[in-house]
Amino acid sequence: MFKQIYMNHINILWVDDEIDLLKPHILFLEQKQYKVTTCQSGTEALEILDDINFDIVFLDENMPGLTGLETLNEIKGRRANLPVVMITKSEEEYIMEEAIGNKIADYLIKPVNPNQILLSLKKNLDHSRLVSERTTSNYQQEFRKIAMDMAMVNTYEEWSELYRKLLYWELQLEDIEDIGMTEILESQKTEANLQFGKFIEKNYPQWFENPKSAPVMSHTLFREKIMPEISKEQPTLLIVVDNLRYDQWKAFEPVVNNYYKKASEIPFYSILPTATQYARNAIFSGLMPSDMEKLHPQYWKNDTDDGGKNLYEAEFLDSQLKRLGMSDLKVEYHKITNLKNGKKIAENFKSQKDNDLTVVVYNFVDMLSHSKTEMDVVKELASNDKAYRSLALSWFKNSPLLEIIQQAQQLGFKLILTTDHGTINVKNPSKVIGDRDTSLNLRYKTGRSLTYQDKDVMAVKNPKTIHLPSMSMNSSFVFAKGDLFLAYPNNYNHYVSYYRNSYQHGGISLEEMIIPFVVLQPKQK
Repeated sequence: MFKQIYMNHINILWVDDEIDLLKPHILFLEQKQYKVTTCQSGTEALEILDDINFDIVFLDENMPGLTGLETLNEIKGRRANLPVVMITKSEEEYIMEEAIGNKIADYLIKPVNPNQILLSLKKNLDHSRLVSERTTSNYQQEFRKIAMDMAMVNTYEEWSELYRKLLYWELQLEDIEDIGMTEILESQKTEANLQFGKFIEKNYPQWFENPKSAPVMSHTLFREKIMPEISKEQPTLLIVVDNLRYDQWKAFEPVVNNYYKKASEIPFYSILPTATQYARNAIFSGLMPSDMEKLHPQYWKNDTDDGGKNLYEAEFLDSQLKRLGMSDLKVEYHKITNLKNGKKIAENFKSQKDNDLTVVVYNFVDMLSHSKTEMDVVKELASNDKAYRSLALSWFKNSPLLEIIQQAQQLGFKLILTTDHGTINVKNPSKVIGDRDTSLNLRYKTGRSLTYQDKDVMAVKNPKTIHLPSMSMNSSFVFAKGDLFLAYPNNYNHYVSYYRNSYQHGGISLEEMIIPFVVLQPKQK
């Protein structure tokens, strides 16, 4: 009876026991090229839905026989993804709550006018196209301004702002099927990294000569930003997620916002090398690596030394707290490197409620980036930045880390979330030659008699100028810029093929060096 095929139209089913009174609305929609099918009861609507595919349903809440809410339940049981707009005379809260609980697309109060109906259709059926067109148009306008800013930027604050602006547009364009726009943004990020490398090469050593001109960095983060947030009036949870890029934090942020409200957010700069043994030890010790080696030789390990490089973060932290006159604080430190360990801390988090400071180092994102290099399935799942971000978000939503954050919110903890460094998807090799004692990292090398492509790296012949230890006399450091990775001539083609399009850290890029520091307060329960 109702078998029809509607082509090239938006097909609307309008269900109302007083449908004749809505004829002007229906004529208005048909003039706008919408196809409207009408019926007067929930039972009739369900019969029609068995025979015709509709794009959207307008459903009266107050009908004889099957009520609007009962009809809604039936529709969602059969066609879960079909948008349903509930129309009602009633403003009773329970009706709205039940309708929203059944995932209605919109909720309109009678009497409705034709423009309200049209707006609801645009919002629910044309939303993606309209957003896509507006976002593309806005980025096209912003592109020229970003290009001009890039030519003028000359301070660490301006670079932080420019990077965050690029990330904003990357996330805005993420769901838009416009390959051209994505390619333009990628080329802009590449150019930004090229200029940023020059900026770091020129300014990084000066930050140690004149600390007042320097940004907050790994070794000053605790003293300048974390310490002022710690008090005996409220327990503080400090979470350091290893290898967390700024864009990944922005993906996590809406999830965290369910439990916490942001009090402040700043970007800070990872020290070089942007590698865990340097940057994270610097956070916990409050010292640069050469000072760690000098003051704590029992804890510090150089690249070629045997043994774990991050085994003494708790000891480094304890020493820093004593130097800062905070040894009276009750502090616990936890490092999570596997699911079992994470679940154990989440399940027993209440035991931390009497601490002044609880520190959790979470290593999963770093393991994810290494897995992309080593496992084909992760290479497929994280083939680009968008996919890598999505994979990290999926993990976070189902992780013990989120459970820990939920527990902390319930116990009234202040939350500080940060990282030690970011990571970059490396695309292009740069040849380097060193002796057998040269370090193995793909984004930086340290050793004697290094040979490299000058334009591709920042070379530091005297590591002491940037407060890094020398493994031996005549040792130097080189740091890869942009999306380059350092490759030896031996077995070159295999090496390049294996590591190209993998996520690495240790060098100079916006993604590795400019990283988030966020302070949040718990939402009221």
